[in-house]
Amino acid sequence: MSTTIDPWLREILRCPVGLHELVDATGPDGSPELQCVADCGGPGQRRAYRIDGGVPVLLADESRVFTA
Repeated sequence: MSTTIDPWLREILRCPVGLHELVDATGPDGSPELQCVADCGGPGQRRAYRIDGGVPVLLADESRVFTA
């Protein structure tokens, strides 16, 4: 199962909540995810989106909110 996102798609992806750039990261469980580069939802809060089989799940209801 691949977790690689095509470069052309990677360049245009944005957070659906704050429209911020997303960067590659690793979630608490070690799985790949995309994270906002700026506060999103409140001061110091950012969102992370999981990647399922190479497909980013950019749904606000399924995002992980974390403190930066």
